Amino acid sequence: MAEPLKNIYTHEYITNLANKIRVHYPLFEEEIFLSSLFCDIWSELELKARMRYISVQLHSFLPLSYQEQLEILKPVSKDFFSFEAMFFQDFVEVFGLDDFENSMEALAVFTVGSSSEFAVRQFIIKYEEQTMMQMKIWAKSDDEHLRRLSSEGCRPRLPWAVALPKFKIDPSKVLEIIELLKNDPSIYVRKSVANNLNDISKDHPHIVKEFVKNNQGVSKELDWICKHASRTLLKKGDSEILKLFNLQRLDHVNIENFIYDKMVQIGENFHFSFELTSKEIIGNIRLEYVIEYLKSNKSHTKKVFMIAESYLGIKSKTFIKKQSFKDMTTRKHYSGEHFITILINGEERARGVFVVNNCVSCTTTNIL
Repeated sequence: MAEPLKNIYTHEYITNLANKIRVHYPLFEEEIFLSSLFCDIWSELELKARMRYISVQLHSFLPLSYQEQLEILKPVSKDFFSFEAMFFQDFVEVFGLDDFENSMEALAVFTVGSSSEFAVRQFIIKYEEQTMMQMKIWAKSDDEHLRRLSSEGCRPRLPWAVALPKFKIDPSKVLEIIELLKNDPSIYVRKSVANNLNDISKDHPHIVKEFVKNNQGVSKELDWICKHASRTLLKKGDSEILKLFNLQRLDHVNIENFIYDKMVQIGENFHFSFELTSKEIIGNIRLEYVIEYLKSNKSHTKKVFMIAESYLGIKSKTFIKKQSFKDMTTRKHYSGEHFITILINGEERARGVFVVNNCVSCTTTNIL
């Protein structure tokens, strides 16, 4: 089993943090700081709670003004990277909401090598106009980290972050940022733009469809953004978005020899195969499969998986696939009937039922 992310904050990691702080603040009580963190409640805290606990303890052990605290933490942050360094941004989120200017400057520093996308959202909620103006400034920065922050921070549905309900209702201010960044030279930034548009598509699909209509065919970079931004609509089989990507109904294509395991054990792989056949060239095709997973309440939930999307200048092709039924942190499997569906350009073309169980002795592979 993979090591829990929260365990990134080892004694060595926190000691290194304390040592770096002492360089800029010699009065820092390193040993007491360490003891205050690795206390009785530490083991009970998950990742984000540990980040919050570190930021709160930093505030306690830096008995200075907020601006003076930042002048210590900003240079220290340059030695810490990735998601685990987000306690610096969390410090700003918790203790800097009443100091907009110094907090924006600090978040700009902390986002390099990490990301301020979560912390900046509290400022959007409290100071919407000011923060979105700051986002526009960052969108024109020479630093790709700041440009990405201007998009990522205002995503209406950023995962694991506080929601921005006003932008779910009206994303017009977000779209102003997207317009500034849609031709960005950095793939790091363009991915955020596409993800932002994909968020918007969940509440306002017509906006993303219009974006695709207006921007597709301009450049290969914009084409990529259009496609990635449309992934939720494509998975839903939205007919208009499918047509925009030249993925119309393919009546001349059939599915034959659809073979699949009739029973699979939890922890094992589910196997299936089928053949596409046609009397003419297959053409542009988006091929997906849907697993309808049985839930604990006996209802089903659908998950769409991609098989292929391309132009097939042939009349037949066989596909052999497998799907893992190992339990994961994001999905637990339950014994009972499940369903598999094959989609061609968003249209259901073949469907079957199979049984998932956790009994070794009763698992056999039956072929339809």
